[in-house]
Amino acid sequence: MHIGIDASRAAAPQRTGTENYSLHLLRSLLALRKAQEHRFTLYFNRPPAAHLFPYTPHFQKKVMPFPRLWTHLRLSLEMIQHAPDVLFVPAHVLPLIHPRRSVVTIHDLGYLYYPSTHRPWAWHYLYLTTAYNARYARHIIVDSGATKADVVTRLKIDPNKITVVYPAASPEFRPNVDKEAIKILKDRYGVEGDYILYVGTLHPRKNLARLIAAYSKLRRESQVQARLVLAGVKGWLPSSLLRELDRLDTAITLTGFVSPEDLPILYSGAALLVMPSLFEGFGLPVLEAMACGTPVVAAYGSALPEVVADAGILVDPLSVDDIAGGIAQVINNPSLRAELRGRGLLRARSFSWHEAAQKTLAVLETQGQEKNKK
Repeated sequence: MHIGIDASRAAAPQRTGTENYSLHLLRSLLALRKAQEHRFTLYFNRPPAAHLFPYTPHFQKKVMPFPRLWTHLRLSLEMIQHAPDVLFVPAHVLPLIHPRRSVVTIHDLGYLYYPSTHRPWAWHYLYLTTAYNARYARHIIVDSGATKADVVTRLKIDPNKITVVYPAASPEFRPNVDKEAIKILKDRYGVEGDYILYVGTLHPRKNLARLIAAYSKLRRESQVQARLVLAGVKGWLPSSLLRELDRLDTAITLTGFVSPEDLPILYSGAALLVMPSLFEGFGLPVLEAMACGTPVVAAYGSALPEVVADAGILVDPLSVDDIAGGIAQVINNPSLRAELRGRGLLRARSFSWHEAAQKTLAVLETQGQEKNKK
């Protein structure tokens, strides 16, 4: 069977959540022994770094540069000229012209719950592309049971058309106790002393306004001395949040983009990870932090409780007091931090990219088998 995959997001120079999902899932998929029974073509809009996808005989890279609308024009043209038996799109939108047997990942429907956290054009783009994916894909993969329930109820999709495939933390996310390596990394990113860590795009949906308000409250009440480190690229930030960041400039560090090689050390050096997002389809930083032995404080909404289970502290993302209380509870209680560290390590081990790849390949094979029966 010939399986085509839109791997364009996996080759992004600065990968965030969906790009990392695409990269690690595809690498694990291609590494499966059973995958060698099939022929894969990975489509790229730019040449991928050589180390991302080392050569193996059962797949080829097809680089197809195009200035604009790469998916709907250039990838569609490829589907006309050389259509695979099954097309898989793990982190974007189906091209306008695609095989009937197409599989797509829908990561979340947060835009429907919190439309005000998106700029109008971004909201309409998400609305249109997600609805298009849900309607025209022959099968849908989702990151969590919470997202499956949302796709069924909000987009009116048959649950039999949806498969839950959990992401995982990649193998490099593990505890690092090398104090010198942690010190070098902190110096590189301008981090001083103990720190509370947030990892993710700086975006209103991540609930940064309440996180900063909670941190400011703890500082005023002298409940924390540790800095707050916001690690991630700047997305859309309201002017009010930018003003608050300026006001707390001496207590908050913005690192900008953190390379994948540095992230495990950054997690390992943190007193805790806090992720109070208004909405997450999965929440990969939570799992990565747990895999590094870092205690987690996370919101109890959307998919985060499904990921964290009893391995972290869950807080109300709409309550500044509750977020502050969760942070204080962990950072001021060494025995609780040790307990959460152990629980988190165990919890992280229950997620596997190998298993995710196996389930994904099973979905793709099922679509191919149905095609061959026709």
